[in-house]
Amino acid sequence: MSESAVTSCPFSGTREYPIKRSNPLDPAPELAEMRAAEPFAKVRLWTGQDAWLVTRYDDVRKLLTDPRVSADNTLPNFPGATPGMLAVRTKYPSFITMDVPEHTQFRRMLTGEFAVKKIEALKPRIQQVVDERIDAILAKGPPSDIVRDLTLALPITMICDLLGVPYEDQDFFHAKADLITDSRTPPDVSSKAIQELCDVYIAGLIERKNLSPTDDLLSRLVVNQLRPGHLTPIQLIGIARLLLIAGHDTSAHTMSLGILALLENPEQKQALIDDPTLINSTVEEILRYVDVTHNGRRRIATADIEIGGHVIRKGEGIIAHNAAANRDADAFPDADKFRIQRDARHHIAFGYGIHQCLGQPLARAELQILIGTLFRRIPSLALAAPISSLEFKETSFVYGVERIPVTWES
Repeated sequence: MSESAVTSCPFSGTREYPIKRSNPLDPAPELAEMRAAEPFAKVRLWTGQDAWLVTRYDDVRKLLTDPRVSADNTLPNFPGATPGMLAVRTKYPSFITMDVPEHTQFRRMLTGEFAVKKIEALKPRIQQVVDERIDAILAKGPPSDIVRDLTLALPITMICDLLGVPYEDQDFFHAKADLITDSRTPPDVSSKAIQELCDVYIAGLIERKNLSPTDDLLSRLVVNQLRPGHLTPIQLIGIARLLLIAGHDTSAHTMSLGILALLENPEQKQALIDDPTLINSTVEEILRYVDVTHNGRRRIATADIEIGGHVIRKGEGIIAHNAAANRDADAFPDADKFRIQRDARHHIAFGYGIHQCLGQPLARAELQILIGTLFRRIPSLALAAPISSLEFKETSFVYGVERIPVTWES
C-alpha cells in the first residue's frame, strides 16, 4: 500500500483495542470496515503497547503458519490479552505459547487423549449428561436459564471426567478462570486467583494423583511424564491449568451463543428441527458465526515479514483476528448471515496451523449432541427476554453470555 493510500485511509492512526461490539452476535462493525479499507491496522492495547491487527481470512491464515511468527508470550512486546494471562505466562508456561520444537514435544504428550477414536467412546457419556440435564429442565418446567442449567454443566462435567477433577469443585475453578481471563481484573487480584488455582488447587491434585493414580488424563501425565522426568511439576501445572480452563470455558460459551443464534434466527432453528441431519453443518456454522475467541490470536514477529503490501517488523506484536476473518465474504459468501446449510468447515474458530485447538474433536462432539438433542426434545424453545436485556462477557478473553432465560410450550 502506498503512503498516500495510507494517509487517505479513514482508519489511519492508532485506535484503542479491543473495539466494542454494537450487536452481541456480531463482531464490532469497525472490524468489517477495517477489513475492507485497512486490513493491516495499528491498534493500541490496554498495556499501552501497539500491535498489528489483521482481519482478512487469507492474511490471518498466512500469518498463523509463518515460521517467523512466534506464539512465545515471554518475548518482549508480546501483545498480552489480560493482566491475568500476562501474570501466568512466566510462572506456568503453556504449550500453546511455545514454538517448535518445544511445542511439538509437549503437544505429542496429549494428542492420543483427544484422538477421534477416544472421543467417539465418550459420546454415550456426553449423551447421558445432556439427557439428564434436559430431563431436569423439563421436570422443573419453564422458565429456565439455559447457561446455568445446560451449557455450562456439560463441558465442566466432561473435563472433570477426563482430568479426574472432582465435579463439586466446579464453582471454584470456574470463578478463578473468569478472573484470569477478564481484562478488568486488577493485576493483584489476577495473581491471587492464579496462586489459588495453580499453587494450591492444581498442585494439590497432582500430589494426590502421584500418591494414588486413577484412570484419568492427569494421572496418566503424572505416571508417564512427570515421574520419568519428561515434565517438571511446574510444566504439568501449566498443562492442567490450560486443559481445565480451555476445556470448559470455550465450549460452554460457544454452545450458549449457538443456541442464541438459532433462537434469533427462527427459520434456521426450524430448518434444523425439520432436518436433524443438518446438525454437523449447524455446528460448523455456529463455530464460524460466534467464534468466542473474539479478541484474536496473539503473536509476535521474530523477523521482518512482508505481507499484503505491508512490512511487519521484527519485535512487533500481531493480533490475527480469527472472528473477523470468519466473517470475510471472500471466504464465506454472505458472511454476516447465519446459515446452517452452508459449508463452513474451513472456518478458523479453532485457530490455524500448529496451534490449532487440540480439543476440537471433543468440542464438536459436545456441540453436536447438545444442540441436536435440545431442539429435538424442546422444539418450541424460545427466548424469555429480549436479547438486548442479556449481559455479555465483552471484557473476557473468551466471549460469552452470562445467562439465557428461555421458555417453551409445556
